[in-house]
Amino acid sequence: MQCVTSTNLSEYPLLSRGKVRDIYETGPDTLLIVTTDRISAFDVVMDDPIPHKGVVLNQITLFWMEKFAKLVPNHLLATDVRDFPKPLQAHADLLEGRSVLVRRAKPLAIECIVRGYITGSGWKDYQKTGGVSGHTLPVGLRESDKLEQPLFTPSTKAELGAHDENISVTEAMRITGDDLATQAQTLALAIYSAGRDFAAGRGIIIADTKFEFGTVSEGGKEKLILIDEVLTPDSSRFWPMSDYAPGRGQQSFDKQFLRDWLEDIKFNKCPPAPKIPQEIIDRTRAKYLEAYRLLTGRELGV
Repeated sequence: MQCVTSTNLSEYPLLSRGKVRDIYETGPDTLLIVTTDRISAFDVVMDDPIPHKGVVLNQITLFWMEKFAKLVPNHLLATDVRDFPKPLQAHADLLEGRSVLVRRAKPLAIECIVRGYITGSGWKDYQKTGGVSGHTLPVGLRESDKLEQPLFTPSTKAELGAHDENISVTEAMRITGDDLATQAQTLALAIYSAGRDFAAGRGIIIADTKFEFGTVSEGGKEKLILIDEVLTPDSSRFWPMSDYAPGRGQQSFDKQFLRDWLEDIKFNKCPPAPKIPQEIIDRTRAKYLEAYRLLTGRELGV
């Protein structure tokens, strides 16, 4: 499998190019999502990729979507390039392992975040207010403490390069409507709880995560489905259970080496991005591959 930093599939219009994913319009109701090896940190896309990171993210998402298929419907139509539209067959080497054909959905206008531990922006909010996203939390929590119950803590969706802002469930309901926000909250908590319990048996703590839901029309009604990525090291905080200790930040299975290096060199968190040393690329890649192996029990073969 080759390293892919960007795509240019002339057969179909490019709908969007995000931090990691390139999305093409393959029909009035279908999309092709290609997960590249681009990596971002502090909302800045780096110039140097992490080889095969996109394959890891795509395959972990497919693993979870299959596992949760009875819990929540998803947008998947085809996951094997051989089942894609014929014009894409010529790009099999590029698309293999890192692309999916999906049903087009209207994304919810909120990020659906679930927190099982107090960390990241939630920890910062707690230190300032004693709560997070409208939830009042017990006094005296330490950084990385496990919460008594997982919390649904939605946020706004910022434009590329900007920062999301934590909001209350009430505000989420105002943005999406009561019914959709309630459905999203119920599904997000159920998926997180099931994923957290499974990962715990594999030695991984899923501290928090972000889900994407979208709506499709069925029988004249709007139906909520799971879209985008699911419980990956990019959309979640994965901590090794063997090293967990509350009261401090935790080791993780993601871009931690990259973030730490950027902090060490005093990166101003604005473009242009600095060149990433090969050692940081290699160590970051190894962490993504390890997360895949631990979760699925399989080697990726890249």
